[in-house]
Amino acid sequence: MRIYAWLGPLILAPLTFYLWRGDLTGWLVPILWAYIVPGIGTNVLEVWEFDTRLRLGRFRPHHGFVFGSATAMIGWVVHRYVHAPVASAITMAVVLGAINFAYDVKALQAGILRVYNQPWSEGRNEIEIALDYAPWFFGGFGAIYGYGVAAGSHWLVVLAFALVIPTAGYIVQSLVLHGHTGLRRCQSA
Repeated sequence: MRIYAWLGPLILAPLTFYLWRGDLTGWLVPILWAYIVPGIGTNVLEVWEFDTRLRLGRFRPHHGFVFGSATAMIGWVVHRYVHAPVASAITMAVVLGAINFAYDVKALQAGILRVYNQPWSEGRNEIEIALDYAPWFFGGFGAIYGYGVAAGSHWLVVLAFALVIPTAGYIVQSLVLHGHTGLRRCQSA
């Protein structure tokens, strides 16, 4: 995982830029989203933390390219086969949700990622910790990204919806399940 964090973006960022041929929704949206959401989550809300050598606060400065370039590659492959907006939304939600959930579970297990959410504060395992946020943030992002790419939506519109809707869904879920927004660092039991 540590090698991929450097080698993956070096290969995938230029490759996916070429494959998307200037389509900013397909290429740029996942990169920007992967800077904005984790950047706020780590350095503003302090609910996540990366344990890597190179960090800006609690955030690795190349994270947008780690997540974003891989997502752009996956998105390009899916978009080659699924063109209808609703089908693309569902497919991207499932594919990106599953892959990124699995990645985060492994990152949590390896100690590269720390998430200070309610399940963590209750001493739950890495799968339960990731299940608290991954469906909304990764699956939700995938649905909006998939729809936006297939519909030919403007990249700023897709990015705005991808920032707001999964976060709002997560907040509602957290209020129902935990009695708080989930936008604060929980204390360990």
